[in-house]
Amino acid sequence: MLLMYHRLYVSSILLGFLLDLGQTNVLKNIRMLEPLVREVLPLPRKLHRRAGRLGTLDEVEALFPGFKAFLDATEQEIPRPKDKGKRRTHYSGKRKRHTVKTQITVNADGLIAHKTPHVRGSRHDYALFKWRHPRLPDDVCLGLDLGYDGIQNDYSMFNALVPYKRRSPGRGKRDVKAKELTCEQKAFNRWLSGERVVVEHTISRVKKFRIMEHRFRNRLRHYDTVTDIVCGLVNLRIIGIAAL
Repeated sequence: MLLMYHRLYVSSILLGFLLDLGQTNVLKNIRMLEPLVREVLPLPRKLHRRAGRLGTLDEVEALFPGFKAFLDATEQEIPRPKDKGKRRTHYSGKRKRHTVKTQITVNADGLIAHKTPHVRGSRHDYALFKWRHPRLPDDVCLGLDLGYDGIQNDYSMFNALVPYKRRSPGRGKRDVKAKELTCEQKAFNRWLSGERVVVEHTISRVKKFRIMEHRFRNRLRHYDTVTDIVCGLVNLRIIGIAAL
């Protein structure tokens, strides 16, 4: 029942009809099962705690193959808030709708090693990173996109890779175009984009669960529980594939 609800995101009325249960009992049973399911799944917070206990290089490479990790944020639409303040804070200029945002960190296999609690959709990706970022072993290289430009100066402890960006010449210099990137810089950007595709694939796997793809109809206080379960299910699949 819980898996059908998260994967298909059908209404509780339809789920109750299929399972011969009342609508209220469906939701009560799902809420009762959620803590039990979270205990047995490989949740991101469990892997993050494990990453903090890694001692040898072999242990680090076992969790982060190639000593690589990749980070990105994803948004999901929510119903238009009734509160005027929330309508302003949760409105995403990028999506042109009200959203919440979650940041995830994956290894080279797509395993989700860290996940943040959700934040309002108007918060910038880099601001979310500053509020809650993963703690990775020193030997792990973190791949990011241009939304995290400036991390090399603000967080020198991270071995971070960010694409090169064309820099504006600044104010007072009209008709002066930004300097073109060199061939080496363009090649690096293409290489990093190819490496980072793994985090996009993981986000796609998460959104195959329709509860994470469509407008979130439940109360936002349950959002982090839902994302924990979905990320744990994605991790379970990836671990199973890696074990074959």
